[in-house]
Amino acid sequence: MGISLEVNTKSPSDLSCEGNSPAPQRLTLASYNIHRCYGRDGRCVPDRIVDVLREIRADVVALQEVETQAEGGIRILEALARETGSTMIPGPTMFRAGAQYGNALLTRLPVKSVAQVDLSVAGREPRGAIDVRLDAGGAGILRVCASHLGLRPSERRMQVKQLLVRLAAEPGDIDVLIGDINEWLLWGRPLRWLHRFFIKPPAPATFPARWPLLALDRIWVRPRRRLERVFVHRSATAREASDHLPVVAWLTPSAPAAGPAAS
Repeated sequence: MGISLEVNTKSPSDLSCEGNSPAPQRLTLASYNIHRCYGRDGRCVPDRIVDVLREIRADVVALQEVETQAEGGIRILEALARETGSTMIPGPTMFRAGAQYGNALLTRLPVKSVAQVDLSVAGREPRGAIDVRLDAGGAGILRVCASHLGLRPSERRMQVKQLLVRLAAEPGDIDVLIGDINEWLLWGRPLRWLHRFFIKPPAPATFPARWPLLALDRIWVRPRRRLERVFVHRSATAREASDHLPVVAWLTPSAPAAGPAAS
C-alpha cells in the first residue's frame, strides 16, 4: 500500500465535527497497543497497522505506544487518521526534541469535548489518559476514557482510583474505560475496583500477539447492558503488526434486555 506520512490533517484545535448522525445499529470500539508500529519481525511498518484498523472498522480506537509526532517531521498518527478516515486526538505523555509519544484516539464520531488527564507517578514513566465526549446520535453522549497504565501495582492503584473518581463525577449516557491496563494480577485491587464500578466484562487474552496469555488490553462499559460482545481481533496481519492484539467491543446504542456479553 505505501501510506504517505507527509500529511496535514486536523489538529487538536479542530476537533469539533460537523453535523449529527442518527444512532447506528451498533458501535464498534477497539483498543490497540501498536508498539510504535514495530511488528514481530522488528520492522516499523505503519501499513500493517492501517490494514488491521481497516479490518476492525471501529468507530472509536484507543491507541497506545504511538508516535504522535516523530523526529524528522514524520507524523504516523496523522497518517493513521487519514488512511482510516478518522479524527485524531493525540494524548502524548513523553516529549523530547521534535518527538512526542504516548496515547491517541481515532474516532469517526463527532467530538464534543477533550480533556487530557495526567496520571503520572513520581519516579516512574509518565502516564496519562484521554477523556473525550462523543456524539453517538440517538444513543446520546458516549464518554470514552482511554489510557495506558503503569507497570507497578502501586502505580495502577493510584491511577485507577483517579480515573474512577473522574468517571463518577460527570457520567455520560454511555461510559467506557479502555486501554492497555497492564494488569495481570487477577486478584489485584485495581481490577476489583473496576469490575465493581462497571460490572465485570469478558477479558480475552491479547498479549503476546503470537500466543496470547495475558488480558492486558481491556474495555469496560457502563451501563453494562450496552455491551454486546468483547473479542480479540486475530487476523494474520494483526499477529504480525504489533506485540499486542487488538481487543474489540460491540456496543448496542439502544437499550436491549440485560444479558451477558460473549467473549
